[in-house]
Amino acid sequence: MASAIPPSPGPRQVGALALLRRWKLWLFPTVLSGLVAMFLSLLYMGGIVDPSRSLHHLPIALVNGDTGPPPPGQQQNVGTQVAAAVVAGTPSGQVSWHQESLARAQDELASGKVYGALVIPADFTASIAALTTPNATGRPTLTVLTNPSAGSLASSLASQINQGAAQQSAAAIGKQLSANAASTGADATTRVLLADPVTITTRPGHPISSHSGLGLTAFYYTLLLVLAGFIGGNIIHNGVDTALGYADSEIGPLHTRRPTVPISRTQTLLLKMGMTAGIALVTSSLVMVATVSILGMDAPHAGLLWLFSYCAALAVGLGVQAINAAFGGIGQLISMFVFIALALPSSGATVPLEASPGFYRFLGNFEPMRQLVGGVRAIIYFDARADAGLTRGWVMIAIAIAAALLFGFLMTRYYDHKGLHRLTPQPAEDHV
Repeated sequence: MASAIPPSPGPRQVGALALLRRWKLWLFPTVLSGLVAMFLSLLYMGGIVDPSRSLHHLPIALVNGDTGPPPPGQQQNVGTQVAAAVVAGTPSGQVSWHQESLARAQDELASGKVYGALVIPADFTASIAALTTPNATGRPTLTVLTNPSAGSLASSLASQINQGAAQQSAAAIGKQLSANAASTGADATTRVLLADPVTITTRPGHPISSHSGLGLTAFYYTLLLVLAGFIGGNIIHNGVDTALGYADSEIGPLHTRRPTVPISRTQTLLLKMGMTAGIALVTSSLVMVATVSILGMDAPHAGLLWLFSYCAALAVGLGVQAINAAFGGIGQLISMFVFIALALPSSGATVPLEASPGFYRFLGNFEPMRQLVGGVRAIIYFDARADAGLTRGWVMIAIAIAAALLFGFLMTRYYDHKGLHRLTPQPAEDHV
């Protein structure tokens, strides 16, 4: 009778402490993690550290509606003088003053083309002149219009600039009136009134609903779409590779490796992109259900918003698949920078690009989130106006989808043509 053969011992296991002493094991993850942490810190904090110092042609409307004749001895009425002083008193290059009619200013507020407005009323000169007579009924008014739909910070910056300009103008007018009053022997009550002759009021120029997050729902909704496309694309990428036997599946202690399915890179990408197109329907719809139906976010033009949401998530997902197909394992890190790390600070949604350093303004020309925020903002806040960013959003989505398809399939066809197949040897089977 043959004796039992003892099982052969497995390979000798290595301890973690021994591996920790191998500096080469530390090199790649340390360098890569450090660079990612440093670049993310520079990107995110670099765009928000000092918005006021980075102002570059912030668009603000300036409305001089003053129709009164010039005061005696002067060539221009007071409204014209104030408007000229406001423009001249702004540091060069910081503000782009849109000097126009009230109707035009309101139209630009309603399309997000300006972040606020300073309005000089039609009777401004007459009201100033009446202060020195018994006919005075109250102080003349300068009105600051805000635009919360452009984003809370953008509207706040414009409001601060407008209020500062209005206060400087009021102080200059008060100084001149007080000097005249002193020379004519006006009483103390009149001199107090003339020292502070202008009332400054602030009100929304383009109001938004209470369910609009003070103008931030467009940004967060767009962020959800980008994350749905980005995360969904990577889940599909990893899930397909696991199902086809090109990646291991490890859940807790369970480790499996499926038989490798012979398939070209091009066909694999076609499969992943097809699944992306289908699953994006689900994810974008659920984003809208959660935000609009459950949380009550204000969303006029719901059908258009859903269609735009699907196309936006699809564009991001296809871009992720193309980058992963071209760059392999490191593609997920590259797509993270393309769609998240570089996109967030250059979106212009929280900090307007006009208050961001030039590098972010450059990125905003093509980074996807900037274009998508413009489209979502136009649908939610600006009555789906084409000139409020919706047309640009659609155009950039079309370009992004075309670029993802072209780049992805060009790279996979090239790899297939060069014979750089993904086939790997089958895992060895244990024989008893």
